[in-house]
Amino acid sequence: MEEVKKFSEAVQPYWTVMEPVLTVRSEADYDRAVARLNELLDEVGDDATHPLYGLLDTLGTLVHAYEVEQVEMPAATGVEALQYLMEEHGLTQSDLPEIGSQGVVSEILHGKRRLNIRQIRALGERFGVSPAVFI
Repeated sequence: MEEVKKFSEAVQPYWTVMEPVLTVRSEADYDRAVARLNELLDEVGDDATHPLYGLLDTLGTLVHAYEVEQVEMPAATGVEALQYLMEEHGLTQSDLPEIGSQGVVSEILHGKRRLNIRQIRALGERFGVSPAVFI
């Protein structure tokens, strides 16, 4: 019990400063946490040796937990998911040979053709996501 009391006394001054940074219970807290997370990402990047990497990781976990509990993600069709992933990866219709020719990709993106099982599996592998994203 004495050890817990010493720990509590040692941590208390720091917690007063860190609590607002590590508390994500409301939409306002979430917005501030995302802004801080973006700032940390700009500074730390993926450098696991950076002194603030642990804070980046912890804040990312807290933001993710809030999103899972509170943020409703809009439903998206498979085509919308594909369009999003293409944009995020800077891809054109010609960059997806696993789907087919540029013309086939165009028809899929414009709703004239549906993705088949082979294409869905290939897209899941390519983008590292569940094939269910494209259904």
